[in-house]
Amino acid sequence: MQVFRGFHHAQLAPACALTIGNFDGVHRGHQAMLALLRNEAQHRGLPSTVLTFEPHPRDYFAARSGRPELAPTRIATLRDKLMELERCGVDQVVILPFDETMAALSPDAFIDQVLVQGLHARYVLVGDDFRFGAKRAGDYAMLDAAGSARGFDVARMMSYEVHGLRVSSSVVRDALSAGDMAQVERLLGRPYTISGHVIHGAKLGRSLDCRTMNVRFGHERPSTSGIFVVRTHGLAEQPLEGVASLGVRPTVEDAGRVLLEVHCFDWPAVLGSEGGYGKIVRVELLHKLRDEARYDGLDALQAAIHKDIADAKSFFQAQRRQTTRDRI
Repeated sequence: MQVFRGFHHAQLAPACALTIGNFDGVHRGHQAMLALLRNEAQHRGLPSTVLTFEPHPRDYFAARSGRPELAPTRIATLRDKLMELERCGVDQVVILPFDETMAALSPDAFIDQVLVQGLHARYVLVGDDFRFGAKRAGDYAMLDAAGSARGFDVARMMSYEVHGLRVSSSVVRDALSAGDMAQVERLLGRPYTISGHVIHGAKLGRSLDCRTMNVRFGHERPSTSGIFVVRTHGLAEQPLEGVASLGVRPTVEDAGRVLLEVHCFDWPAVLGSEGGYGKIVRVELLHKLRDEARYDGLDALQAAIHKDIADAKSFFQAQRRQTTRDRI
């Protein structure tokens, strides 16, 4: 998959089959749309292309109004979004900055400058609630009429449901906020995952008898936080079971920086004490144990950490017992 920031690149295909959206989480509704896009692209002999925006348009408008709390929480980092789009078989992703210029584009200007001149779209697939252009003035009917006049096909995909529930990024955010990781997995079609490079931290975990590795979450407002049962990929041949904290670590640091701190029960001996740094890991958040809490001192924090470890191990033991019963 090729990734382009903007559409002024010689390597960008001269024509494409396109879909447009933020694709936060790349949930099952997104996946269904991308499967349809790939099929239509293959039929036309065109590369399947996703146009997305960074920052999220609602981030931009919230910042402009001086009310950052109106911005949506973020399900996935840009890295994880791109990884999931690639996993869905997309050929190209074009990332446009959502800024003052983009926000001011009229619907006609968006069609002309972005879809026609910029991306040379021959097929455009959108969702049933798609709006575009300044003040969200453009809709499907306007896009369809423009396609007829400008020589590109336009199609609309209706909403996707799981057990009668319309799947959307907002619904995924609600499930994450509630800590319902089983529901999140149903909506995503996979466990909720955060990936990134293992970075150096304060190494406080060593003094608490709980070695951890740190992965930065590239957005200041994740859709969930707390203490989780996790499974980590990328350190050994098999995934490693563990427990993790996602948040701002209120007992030891109150800087607002969001970190995923992971403790693996069985650290691979081959890595040694420093071998994890710089590696890209993928951490599945399987079950939420509790919310973040502020403790009166490191002794109380250490006691809470060891209880979390015991609870996480109990979760995996119960899971293995259930798997054994199912096989019997």
